[in-house]
Amino acid sequence: MNGAESLVKTFIHSGLDTVFANPGTSEMHFVAALDEHPEINCVLCLFEGGTTGAADGYYRMKQDVAGTLLHLAPGFGNAFANLHNARKSGSGIVNVVGDHATHHLRYESPLKGDIVGISQAVSHWTRVSSDAKGIAADGAAAIQAARSQNGQLATLILPADTAWNPAIGPVTTNLPLQHLHRPSTEDIEAAAARLKTHNAALMIGGPALFGQLRDMAGKISAATGCRLLADTLIPRISKGAGATKLDQLVYPIAPKIAQLEHTSSITLLGTDRPVAFFAYPNKPSVPEPADCTITDLCAPTDDIAWTLQSLADAVGVSNKTQPKRYALDLPSIPSGQLTLEKVGLALAALIPEHAILCNESVTSGFHVIPPITTARSHDLLTGTGGAIGLCLPCATGAAIACPNRKVIALTGDGSAMYTLQSLWTMASESLDVTVVVFANRGYQILRDELANVGVESFGQNAQAMFDVDNPTLDWVSLAKGHGVPGTRVDDMESFVRSLSAGLSSEGPSLIEVVCPSAA
Repeated sequence: MNGAESLVKTFIHSGLDTVFANPGTSEMHFVAALDEHPEINCVLCLFEGGTTGAADGYYRMKQDVAGTLLHLAPGFGNAFANLHNARKSGSGIVNVVGDHATHHLRYESPLKGDIVGISQAVSHWTRVSSDAKGIAADGAAAIQAARSQNGQLATLILPADTAWNPAIGPVTTNLPLQHLHRPSTEDIEAAAARLKTHNAALMIGGPALFGQLRDMAGKISAATGCRLLADTLIPRISKGAGATKLDQLVYPIAPKIAQLEHTSSITLLGTDRPVAFFAYPNKPSVPEPADCTITDLCAPTDDIAWTLQSLADAVGVSNKTQPKRYALDLPSIPSGQLTLEKVGLALAALIPEHAILCNESVTSGFHVIPPITTARSHDLLTGTGGAIGLCLPCATGAAIACPNRKVIALTGDGSAMYTLQSLWTMASESLDVTVVVFANRGYQILRDELANVGVESFGQNAQAMFDVDNPTLDWVSLAKGHGVPGTRVDDMESFVRSLSAGLSSEGPSLIEVVCPSAA
């Protein structure tokens, strides 16, 4: 048994059964070891950012770690942006990165780079395996780290000779996870009293945004009268009929400030303090009023479930306490001229029960997302770190984590170009993903941000950096080239027909929505 084989067997014993891969020469022994174990699902991604974005989406839906297989420093560098998003979402990922053999590192070979430096800039845990006999223990420690603190990024760097040299054997027992921090009794009691005061708010994040913990948060709100809040970009949130009601903060800073006007206190539970995405001239960095108290009761890395239960007990939640929930209210399917508002209504009417929506449509999403509040029950995944190119890989990982659920990916044409290789993976794996590309022929968000910083008009050079219409991207052809059937729509009848077809069939499909501003 060599080092790579001992690592793969350690993965199997730990329950890690999915690897999103983009390997190279240094990882060939690991590839060979994976080949001996068909019970591990190996998913090829044609770009390293696709591997990490998929692993992020996989964790968000399965709440357990997947592995990635990356090639040397440049491969890890290509994976960095979606690792940034994964870190912000609190996802657990085990990155396996091949390096040159130890005796080869003395030479300045073309692919030699500072993998440790790149990894430490984004990973919570980084280790270089020093010899084959220790690889299994290093792998077990990487899995332990990735599953700790509600999800972390762990990167294990394997010099090629440690993968091919003889090893002892796998680690067959999971290492214990570190106990999560819990607030003190005094902090719980203070929070309970604060939430009963006028204009108090409880802001939740992480697993408190879906499932039973979301219900518990809603019961706390019902028992205290406090306002229940969520931040703008969140890893996963329950939406639609049956979901506990809450207010989600918007992206632009001015309306975000308006949302929190008169708020007297915000108690943070499983989330960080809300903040403006960027600094703008003569605008504040934080949206709450100056006299609003911010209390960090439970960090995203703390014991969120225990804190919610303790807080519920402290405020007097009983079996009779019921949260306010969204009722099912499906809109009529609109027809005629295509508008983003109508697309949102059609989407809300047609979303299947228990679907998964991955949204990176940004500016189009401002108009499309609001109607889905009262659609059929579903989960919504969004960008968390702001790095563009998450949607398609995230949808890929979510579909692999939940093969029996429909996945809908909402993306802008500019952001989709960052990781369009994920279309090929969707086709290769026959994933049930319906991709909707909003083709506004440019980075519309940048046009809006130029105005936000006070620039009232722009000319040829700025427009050249915003527009992607010379030549115009042909998403039907791009989809076909990756093995995904695609259609282009410019009226509501064709959109509804294409969306219905995508949702009623198995396998991937793509709809290019020609936005009114781009028509």
